[in-house]
Amino acid sequence: MKTIRTHFELYLLLFLSFSAFGQHKNDVTATLNAESNILTLAQKITYTNETGTTLTEIYLNDWSHAFSGKDTPLAKRFAEEYHRNFHLAREKKRGNTTVDQISANGATLDWERLEKQVDIIKLTLNKPLQANETVTLDLIYQVKLPYDEFTRYGFKKNGDFSLRYWYMTPAAYRNGWILYSNKNLDDLYTEQAEHNITLTVPSKFKVVSSADTAVDNGNGTFQLSAKAVKDITILLRQNSDFKTFQTDKVNITTNLDPYQLNEKQQAIAIDKVVQFIHEKLGDFPRKNMMISRIDNKKNPVYGLGQLPSFIRPFTDDFQYEIKILKAILTKNLEESMWMDTRTEKWISDALETYMLMVYAETFYPNMMLAGGLSKVWGVRSYEFAKLNFNDQYPFLYMLMARKNIDQPLNTSKDSLTKFNNNIANKYKAGVGLKYLKSYFDDTIIDDFVKEFYATNRLKISSRKDFEDLLKSKAPKNIDWYFDTYVDTRKRIDYKIKKVKKLDDSLQVTIKNKYDGDFPISLFGIKNDTVVSKHWVTDIGKKKTVSIPSDGIDRLVLNYDKIIPEFNQRDNWKSLNGFFANNKKLRFTFFKDAENPHYNQIFFVPVARFNLYDGFTPGMRLYNKVFLTKRFLYDLKPSYGLRSKQLVGSGSVSYRHDIEKTNSDLYFIRYTVGGNYFNYAEDLTYTRFVPKITFGFRDPDFRSNQKEFIDLRYVIVQREQSADPDIAVDNDPNYSVFNARYVYSNPDPIRHMVWFTDFQITKRFSKISFNLDYRKLFQDNRQLNVRFFFGKFLFNDTNSDFFSFALDRPTDYLFDYNYYGRSEDTGLFSQQIIVAEGGFKSKLPNPFSNDWIGTANASYSLWKWIEAYGDIGFIKDNGSNTRFVYDSGIRLNLVPDFFELYFPVYSNNGWEIAQPGFDQRIRFIVTLSPKTLLKLFTRKWF
Repeated sequence: MKTIRTHFELYLLLFLSFSAFGQHKNDVTATLNAESNILTLAQKITYTNETGTTLTEIYLNDWSHAFSGKDTPLAKRFAEEYHRNFHLAREKKRGNTTVDQISANGATLDWERLEKQVDIIKLTLNKPLQANETVTLDLIYQVKLPYDEFTRYGFKKNGDFSLRYWYMTPAAYRNGWILYSNKNLDDLYTEQAEHNITLTVPSKFKVVSSADTAVDNGNGTFQLSAKAVKDITILLRQNSDFKTFQTDKVNITTNLDPYQLNEKQQAIAIDKVVQFIHEKLGDFPRKNMMISRIDNKKNPVYGLGQLPSFIRPFTDDFQYEIKILKAILTKNLEESMWMDTRTEKWISDALETYMLMVYAETFYPNMMLAGGLSKVWGVRSYEFAKLNFNDQYPFLYMLMARKNIDQPLNTSKDSLTKFNNNIANKYKAGVGLKYLKSYFDDTIIDDFVKEFYATNRLKISSRKDFEDLLKSKAPKNIDWYFDTYVDTRKRIDYKIKKVKKLDDSLQVTIKNKYDGDFPISLFGIKNDTVVSKHWVTDIGKKKTVSIPSDGIDRLVLNYDKIIPEFNQRDNWKSLNGFFANNKKLRFTFFKDAENPHYNQIFFVPVARFNLYDGFTPGMRLYNKVFLTKRFLYDLKPSYGLRSKQLVGSGSVSYRHDIEKTNSDLYFIRYTVGGNYFNYAEDLTYTRFVPKITFGFRDPDFRSNQKEFIDLRYVIVQREQSADPDIAVDNDPNYSVFNARYVYSNPDPIRHMVWFTDFQITKRFSKISFNLDYRKLFQDNRQLNVRFFFGKFLFNDTNSDFFSFALDRPTDYLFDYNYYGRSEDTGLFSQQIIVAEGGFKSKLPNPFSNDWIGTANASYSLWKWIEAYGDIGFIKDNGSNTRFVYDSGIRLNLVPDFFELYFPVYSNNGWEIAQPGFDQRIRFIVTLSPKTLLKLFTRKWF
């Protein structure tokens, strides 16, 4: 009887497997021409209508065609992240699909590409496909493979090939077609299917693939097959460095960098990781798994492990285990969890990050975030060196929350900023499960994770399945987790408002600083030892709870820092009197992580340069930690080695973030700043500026579009000189109210920034408009256009100090970083900051005390060599309007940071043929490291 039941269960399992995975089938015959990088394909798709409704059309994912142009969704995403290499690439580097024929059951079909999603093909069926009916689609087409520098898949410079999403697959249908374009997110959403591939390649290639079985038929022909997968990834290598490590659970084929581990040590590490995953999750979806360097490069273990090998602070075995763990987890969940790959990706991210945390806790409980550096003299005293390895997860999520650019977990993956998609949201998702584990205070979450994986492995599932199971396991109400933690950006931030001592208890009042209602842990501490822990819920705006006193000398919210709280500086309250709650000062060299128990002041040497003060070393004193704070101060006392004077600058600011998702206004910043330097030989100036800035952004956080309103009052006091060449105006001291609106959309393909400016003081008032536009064309040539118009509303001044300028504004507001602001001759007078008129040549009478209108343009000739031209009209009171122009060659080496201008022809005549041409060359040079750093960080945020 037992044998009969066992056989029945086996037949039932086979039947269910066939039902789940035998409905759709992809048979592909492909031949690679390695010289032209073209695949010729004949494909048969067997599609069964499992939608429960009648279909009149079927959609196919043709992600190879995403590389076909510079206006595809993929190309636009590259532009959003400041990747210009795709737009600048020659045609032979970009891929496409050429369709020769598509038929269904032998009859030719009409087909078209979607207008705004050219990598999606719509097939119009000749007759409706009823529910549970099957249609056979025959396709003949060619795929021109792209260069692998764009997505790491395609043809490589050394002649190898990496193929992923290289043939067509049916789009997923979930109460409607889900049509996702290729956006370099590795998230193809298609139906489970059986894939059988016959691939013919030159005999020099070895084939490594994600297939279940791979048979070499000889003469460069390979038979590959896999069931219940999205597609088959194939790597063609002339010299393969892949090794296969067999375990009793799954075979891992990989070429990940083993550091200094030998093959036996790698095998031990991989088996350790595989056994851990199997214990915590369950069976692997397939017997074989391929993990390549591409997987690691596209989804690395971010952090100190990416540092060069000579300063890596972690041991080789730890680094290799964490790297292989993350890669296997990602691949395992990708192949096991059949959920919406964009709107529900946060669920698999939560499982992956949670498992990474559990692994570190299990095998490396004492591992620090700084690794071995945490024990090095000079480093170990820093707060970041005291962070546990797992502290990185809430820390890096909080990095975005503090910048007010975090996004809800349920945000579609293609709508996340790069940092949120790659790091912050993944970490927040995993920390959320850790939060719940602490809240439940037992093994419920571990059991839930394993049951959810086992129940939904290789099945179509959704958030509802995740939510229903979690709520059924939870011993407490967790509506807040889904409704607030997952679906909103609401902050977790509480403080202990007051504590009242009673006979044997404490009345603790907890204040909610935001409108999110989350549970918070309250710890009682005695002599640095935890004596009690209580969870406080339903706090609302404020709540008072009573707890046993138990000899407690300190109360702390979120003492174990498991909860990703926005601000932990006000989480504790000492019961030993008022002065015990005062925070001590701590001076630290260079920036550090935040310590909520101290008022931290950081110091670091700085230096700057101008002609009059000379080289100016100084000391910067500031309070900015790794995570952005609302209140900031930054003081830079310095000493001018040439002027022999104390000089410097400083600012104090407070930023109020607006967290409302339906508001374009996202911050208000209040700033008071000032500086004291020499503006000419032995002449100092003092500048004091109170300012309010309003920041607005597009609801789409990926958009580079921003708007700002600046309101400021600039107070300037200058020493006056008897030298008539330096003396400016009768009054060296003045105050100007300045209001400016700025629109900024610094897209690398279509850059536009414009502003309107209004200034008023007792002696003049002026308005101006400035527009900068930059366009990168399909032929990779670039056009730069700038327009400026300025007009005095009234002007009672008697010099040109406050006038508009054609080529070198006087900068009476001291906004520009002139190295020699009062120079009329010599190298420093050749520095140009493109403002106001924006001319490059020095023309006679370059100032206007009435109005000015100019246009500046440049156009690419070859790479970074451009031709430029400026034209304009300038009008002085009591004079006729003048027409002015100049032209020349621009070397646009790094736009806005390092540029050279060589004048050719202007109102001055042929300048290139005139004496002293080297003194007519103008330059832009930016020496600020902070400004240059923005070139590399802007694509992440």
